[in-house]
Amino acid sequence: MPRLDPFISALREWIELFSHRSMRSYIYYLRGKGLSMSVMGTLHHLKTEGRQGVSDLGEHLGISSAAVSQMLDKLVEEGFIVRVEDPEDRRMKRITLTEAGNRILDESVSARLSWVKDFEGNFSEKEKEQITAAVRLMIDRARADRHCG
Repeated sequence: MPRLDPFISALREWIELFSHRSMRSYIYYLRGKGLSMSVMGTLHHLKTEGRQGVSDLGEHLGISSAAVSQMLDKLVEEGFIVRVEDPEDRRMKRITLTEAGNRILDESVSARLSWVKDFEGNFSEKEKEQITAAVRLMIDRARADRHCG
C-alpha cells in the first residue's frame, strides 16, 4: 500500500480529530436539549433555504410528508418554526424559522465548537499567528479550487 504524502496524512488526521470532537460536543448539546439530528437538519435547511413546504422538507430529509408533519407539529410546539398560509396557494402551508429556531441553531454551533476555545490555550501568540496564516491560505485555495465545491 502506498504511503500517504505527509501533507495529506496530516490534513486527514486533523480533519478526523476536528470532526470527532466537534460532533461529540454537538451530540452532547442535542441530547441536553432533547433534539434529534433530523430536527436540527430541518432547522438548518430552513435557515439556508428559507420558507419551505412540507413536501420540500420531506424530499430534503428523505422521509414521508406524514413523518415531516409530525415532526413539524413538535417544532411548532417548541416555538422553533411557524406555519403560514402560502399567499399563492392557500391550500399550502409554508414553514418558517422563528427567532427561537435561529437561536437554537446559533447555540448548537457554539456548542459544537466550544472545545476550540479551550484548545486555543495550547498555543503561544506566535504559533497562533502561524496557524492562522496557514489556515487562511488553505481556505483561500479551497475557495478558489473549482473541485472543492
